[in-house]
Amino acid sequence: MKHPTVEECERLLDEYGTPEHVRKHCREVARVAVTISKALNEKGADLDAELVLAAGMLHDIARTEDRHWDVGADIMEKLGYEEEGRIIRAHMKYPGFSPLDKVTETDMVCLGDRLVKEDSYVGLDARMDYIIDKAKRNGRPDAERIILEKKKDTRRFIDEIEDRIGVSIDELLDGDLKEKGEQAG
Repeated sequence: MKHPTVEECERLLDEYGTPEHVRKHCREVARVAVTISKALNEKGADLDAELVLAAGMLHDIARTEDRHWDVGADIMEKLGYEEEGRIIRAHMKYPGFSPLDKVTETDMVCLGDRLVKEDSYVGLDARMDYIIDKAKRNGRPDAERIILEKKKDTRRFIDEIEDRIGVSIDELLDGDLKEKGEQAG
């Protein structure tokens, strides 16, 4: 199945009026998710990095809309990108990560989204603290319990990934950032 390229994703983000700060977030989620996917693929996983890239770049295409996950998924499905639509629809209400031997592209995009604050990789603790604070500011202190449960599941998943790839995700992404800097310089 064909997935939209980076250029096509950028064009779609333009076409649907996705604000620049959201676009930066989407790019970083995609980078993080693809980097982790490739590391897992080197250890025997079979993840479609092009799907992870496209879904990551487009997961918040409709971020300014109510129920942006459904609106974004509907856009992708109308364009013939059913797999991207399925991932986008799931990303806000993802019930839990798969066991590592059944890892999916949805797992990767959702993990990337849980590790990126705005346009920067910050790791799980900083991202979850930010989400809890945001929920409290928005009058939803009851959300903290749910967020902490999701954090526990995410931590389990991260631990499994790190055991499999032999380095921490922090180290993996730090190496990826250094490599990007060397290529640019």
